[in-house]
Amino acid sequence: MPKAFLVSVVEDDRFFRESMSRLMRSLGYSVATFPSAADFLASACLVETACLVADVHMPAMTGLELYKHLTGAGYAIPTIIVTAYPDEDVRARALREGVVCYLGKPVDEKHLMRCLRAALHPGEPPQENS
Repeated sequence: MPKAFLVSVVEDDRFFRESMSRLMRSLGYSVATFPSAADFLASACLVETACLVADVHMPAMTGLELYKHLTGAGYAIPTIIVTAYPDEDVRARALREGVVCYLGKPVDEKHLMRCLRAALHPGEPPQENS
């Protein structure tokens, strides 16, 4: 069996972080979770991460700031941004800057699955039944 993709979840809300971890595992992914961008950046998982799921609103460094930091440092990690406070201007800017998806909380599982497929299998045609 091939090695599962590593999805790293950076989220300051412990309950949402744990929920996302359980969901990712149920979908067959390996998961690493971090309560802050600094913890993720300091981890060995940084170079192994195939997809990043990050919250927009976190203390010290937001999810978008983390994404920009990673791309500026040469890490091309497909990123999904999640937020409890959707903002169309922030969404447009995030997508323009290259994030794969911008999702509101609570996250719709089917929409998340489409985003993960787009992040981890770029160029594949979308599946209609998901």
